[in-house]
Amino acid sequence: MNVRPPRAQSEAPHLRLTWVQPEDLVGHELRQAAQDGRDAREIEERWYAAGGAPAPDRAGASEPPAPPRLRELAGHLLDELALLDSPLAADEPTGLAEIMAACPHWPGPPEAAATVGRDRLHAAWLGRAAGCLLGKPVEKLPLTGIRALARAAGNWPLATWFTEHGVAPELLAAHPWNRRSAPTSLAENIDGMPEDDDLNHPLLTLLLLQRHGRAFTTADLARLWLDELPAGRTFTAERIAYGNLLAGVEPPETARFRNPFREWIGAQIRADVHGWTHPGDPAGAAAQAHRDAVLTHTANGVYGAMFTAAALAVAAGGESDVHGCLAAGLRVVPPHSRYARAVRLGIETARTEGEFDAVVDRLHAAYDSTHHWVHVLPNAALLAAALTHADGDFTRSIGCAVSGGWDTDSNGATAGSLAGLLAGTPTALPDHWTAPLKNRLATSVPSFDRTGFDTLAALTHQEALRP
Repeated sequence: MNVRPPRAQSEAPHLRLTWVQPEDLVGHELRQAAQDGRDAREIEERWYAAGGAPAPDRAGASEPPAPPRLRELAGHLLDELALLDSPLAADEPTGLAEIMAACPHWPGPPEAAATVGRDRLHAAWLGRAAGCLLGKPVEKLPLTGIRALARAAGNWPLATWFTEHGVAPELLAAHPWNRRSAPTSLAENIDGMPEDDDLNHPLLTLLLLQRHGRAFTTADLARLWLDELPAGRTFTAERIAYGNLLAGVEPPETARFRNPFREWIGAQIRADVHGWTHPGDPAGAAAQAHRDAVLTHTANGVYGAMFTAAALAVAAGGESDVHGCLAAGLRVVPPHSRYARAVRLGIETARTEGEFDAVVDRLHAAYDSTHHWVHVLPNAALLAAALTHADGDFTRSIGCAVSGGWDTDSNGATAGSLAGLLAGTPTALPDHWTAPLKNRLATSVPSFDRTGFDTLAALTHQEALRP
């Protein structure tokens, strides 16, 4: 009998988990420290002197795996970095009371109770799905690649789905689609809404409200995640927080412990249902989104959720245009924070530049060298610019948001959500965006797989009516 010799240790397979390896987190925390104004030069020198590498630029894990000594050092350095004070902390609090105190124009309670109809919520769900799906195949691609692929197909400015038809093979080779998304998100293969975290999280929020109502706590959300959200369906800050929960770390420390992604976009993509179910009540929506966001994020990461929820709440009330919605969102964000500055930059740039490509070029010049493509700040600036430039038009809203690059599916989803609310009914959305969705979405969130968007609207409407 032939016996195969054991695999040599050097040949042993290794598992590289994205967004969790300590040696990959150090580079992201060093970048966040630089953005915060924390002096991490001595720690940075020690890291690179020991053989450490910068954070992966596009992916979530580096190759090859770090030796044990370097991984151990990475953990120690992450703890040291957490002890460095930020000179921006006073302008960027995380606690809700402190945020409210920092906002001179915090909204008061609505003068009269507003309602949101099922049709408006149906349009919001469809809009979020369509915008997300438009951005899926080009997620992680550089701006030059997005523009080249769309132009080659005669689809610039973006007005319909991405496609391979008519695109030269050498261009496709130079700018490959997102590997996981391409089989389900190009014009030639869309068959309903495929699974995406930008839709999973609104479903989880709906489930949270069904189980706990508006009085839910951050701990309720944490337990829901552990019960219903597969760990592999989490990314960046959510994956770190999930791991922290399993290690016995309690919220809100789950957002802080060895979590360099705490000011990235994750909390912002979870805010929609909080806004949809608070029509005409931006303060209530923002406060509810805050309880959700602090499980995983701090400061600017939390503001992204609050801003989005407040803007969507005003849109759900049906009494404002997109510009009023954006203004309402800014009222719940500390005005001296970097998030508020990013939104104002996006709005002002869109107002001063006639061509949206020029708007995008200016925003990329401001952020590309300093921020990761999933960080909340560049994406906030782009989202605000896209919505301002589109002036409420649905196709232009999602097209501009996706054409600007960075986190394309997340920005497309949020833009589509707001523009869908403003449109008011599913029939007001162009059929070429909604028909391929086939009134169903795929998800790993229990009980929601293949659910229709009309059903989701009805369920969301029930929560909007609940006291």
